[in-house]
Amino acid sequence: MIVLPYDMDLPDHDTVRGQAIPFDRARWIPVLPDPSWWPSELDSCPLVGKWPRVDRRTVFSIARKTDTVEGRRHLLVAALVWGTGTKAQSVHRRSQIFLHSPDADIDARLGVALAALRERGATEAYWALNNDQHIPHLGAAFFTKVLYFAGGETSAGPYRPAILDSVVSRALKDHKSVEADWPENGWTTDQYRRYLEGLHDCALKRGVLPEQVEAALFYHGRQLS
Repeated sequence: MIVLPYDMDLPDHDTVRGQAIPFDRARWIPVLPDPSWWPSELDSCPLVGKWPRVDRRTVFSIARKTDTVEGRRHLLVAALVWGTGTKAQSVHRRSQIFLHSPDADIDARLGVALAALRERGATEAYWALNNDQHIPHLGAAFFTKVLYFAGGETSAGPYRPAILDSVVSRALKDHKSVEADWPENGWTTDQYRRYLEGLHDCALKRGVLPEQVEAALFYHGRQLS
């Protein structure tokens, strides 16, 4: 198990759920297989300056509809939008997911992975998307976002899924919670399991939710970049 420092400053739950990311709808619509993949909830996001912003709370609301193919498509897009920002290059990288896989293949692989999440838990779902159900160009940094939002109310097993990306990894290494050769991407299923164990252990001891610990790691990691 990864041991996390118990004296980290943690954001409150409302702050975590309110974490909002700007996005540019005009960049996304042309790169989707067709406009029906776009969740309408994103069109109701508040405008802050030049861009609308989507928060975690909104993506969780979209994730409640993953019992349908359309709902799973909407979750995938919403999680990508929330995790990407407005830069054209970043959106282009995410667009490769749709360029290199048929719609039906994405639907099938995502469906199997989310069923694994519901029935067997976060680690099994991670294994699926990292192995047999891997969707080309959808790496762990983003598919853990999909699992995190999908698992808010529907995951099995002892641990809720949580986001693991390069920013969180940077914080783990800075806290010396992981070994020196811990990767910034491409984690094994066992590494993800250890991360979840440490996250939940820290949250239990602090009397908070695991996503608050993940957010604290993210904020710390961002300061290191």
